[in-house]
Amino acid sequence: MATAKLEPVDPMESVTPPACFRVLGVRVDVVQIPDIIRIVERWIAVPEPTRYVAVTGMHGVSESREDTEFRQVLEDASLVIPDGMPLVWVGRLQGHHELKRRTTGSEFMETFCRETGSKYRHFFYGGAPGIADLLAETEQKRHGIRIAGTYCPPFRALTQEEERELEQTIRKAAPDVLWVGLSTPKQEKWMYAHKHFGVPVMFGVGAAFDMNTGRVKRAPEWMQNHGLEWFFRLLTEPRRLWRRYIINGSKFAWAVCVEHVVPTILKSQQKQAL
Repeated sequence: MATAKLEPVDPMESVTPPACFRVLGVRVDVVQIPDIIRIVERWIAVPEPTRYVAVTGMHGVSESREDTEFRQVLEDASLVIPDGMPLVWVGRLQGHHELKRRTTGSEFMETFCRETGSKYRHFFYGGAPGIADLLAETEQKRHGIRIAGTYCPPFRALTQEEERELEQTIRKAAPDVLWVGLSTPKQEKWMYAHKHFGVPVMFGVGAAFDMNTGRVKRAPEWMQNHGLEWFFRLLTEPRRLWRRYIINGSKFAWAVCVEHVVPTILKSQQKQAL
């Protein structure tokens, strides 16, 4: 797991937007974990306006092709982090060789909590009943983080009264970071709709709630590094994930080949012919 070397945060120093590239029309930022931590710390030091971060891969990009609202939510995100080796490979094809590896929500959460310790206040929103509490307790024991609060939403839309109570709860808790584990695209849409809660940074981390509590096992590291974690997850949850990875994954791979791989090969052949 990557380790970031933290530096003192200067609240007067502005954040330079990272380089980015496009995958099927979706903006993806060229960032790795140390970059993200530096950016997030400066956002917390200057918490206006509220920022939200999408950690997305093949699934998110595929969903955005069918859902124009979600595509706009990704476009408006303060950062879109490449969670998936296919996005990393496309970035490299476009010349971003500094993009060495993917960044998953679970890995970033674990690294951020470890590297910043008790420096910030964390709120965990999402997961199955009891999981947000378990995650908060787990990360507190591991890294000494400060817990601002937890909330496990029901599997339905909140009522207006519940929305008001949630906003009051979060504003009173005053977290620096709000971790959202609702799955894509629900979590990104939730963050977009709740920017008025006044939290400096919101992160959509999906399966991190289950992975970082040990409820769901991650693929072996060699599979992660070679873009095969999707296959591991498909084997462990075939009924839930077969459509995402087999149907949508095939469409994604074909579209990426047409938009990125084939033009790159043709350009290379043209250069060799000259």
